[in-house]
Amino acid sequence: MKAVAFKEVGGPEVLRPVELPTPEPGPGEVLIRVAYAGVNYGEVQHRLGDFGAPEGETVTGLEASGTVAALGEGVTGLTLGEEVAAYLPDGGGYAEYASAPASFVFPLTDVGLGLRTAGAAPLVLTTAYGVLAGAARIAAGDTVLVHAAAGGVGSAAAQLARSLGAAAVYGTVSTKEKAEYARRFGYDEVFERDGFVEAVRAATSGRGVDLVLDPIGGATRLASFEILAPFGRVAVYGEAARHPDLSLPVLPVWKNNRVLTGYNIGDLSRRDPDALRRHTLAALGLAASGDVRIDITAEYELSDASEAHRLLEAGANTGKAVLRVGG
Repeated sequence: MKAVAFKEVGGPEVLRPVELPTPEPGPGEVLIRVAYAGVNYGEVQHRLGDFGAPEGETVTGLEASGTVAALGEGVTGLTLGEEVAAYLPDGGGYAEYASAPASFVFPLTDVGLGLRTAGAAPLVLTTAYGVLAGAARIAAGDTVLVHAAAGGVGSAAAQLARSLGAAAVYGTVSTKEKAEYARRFGYDEVFERDGFVEAVRAATSGRGVDLVLDPIGGATRLASFEILAPFGRVAVYGEAARHPDLSLPVLPVWKNNRVLTGYNIGDLSRRDPDALRRHTLAALGLAASGDVRIDITAEYELSDASEAHRLLEAGANTGKAVLRVGG
């Protein structure tokens, strides 16, 4: 099968077209003939070695859509040729065929999404929903600040926060152009990240926000604690800026009624797959109802995956990109 793989960590150039054997689904797994694969920052991290060194030709790709090509032992409820979306905890989406645990495979007839949109959904929507409802325990009437508001998760998170009862949703971005784009998704206000603390205080009359979603890290994460309302939560779900980890003193957390929480979809897939499946089903249900839409702003051939990574790693993207594999 055709795939894009890497066998050493490094920049986007280490991604190369290769020919690999078609995987065989093991017990409890589903083999998918891939139509579209989403492009995510987690795959950049995979390529950079954050998930460990590659062992031979390694295929990344954490979400995909396509048709069921084969069923492993014990799999029920799916049929050959059925259109599905899948979260791929071990990667593999940048290829003509990928295998996934059956619990993370979702028939598209149940959610009313086409293959192209579905290829960009299982990771992004699940993460946005999981960080809001799972990690941060969003409640009706909460005010929310989303960093990286113009990205795939950020644009979905604003819509999901509204559907889950948020009273106000703010965002931060790196440029004016991204602020203009992000406003399409229901943000009350979108601020450039430099100076966001003062902007949030002004927008909330000094109270601060109940919830901050942070995939960036570093100084942005540290400053986010300063604009929390009492019992406000900073919910971490990424480290896009690749700063060294923070050392946080505990006393200010106690004395200022602050909460730090996190959402990692890979950890959840290993330790509580049922919770992950619930998050995905809930998020896909909101997409099916029209409450949330995924904005695909770029589509690449599989062989152009390195260019998609280059733009994503440089922060030049808005919305969501997909690779057209067999669609």
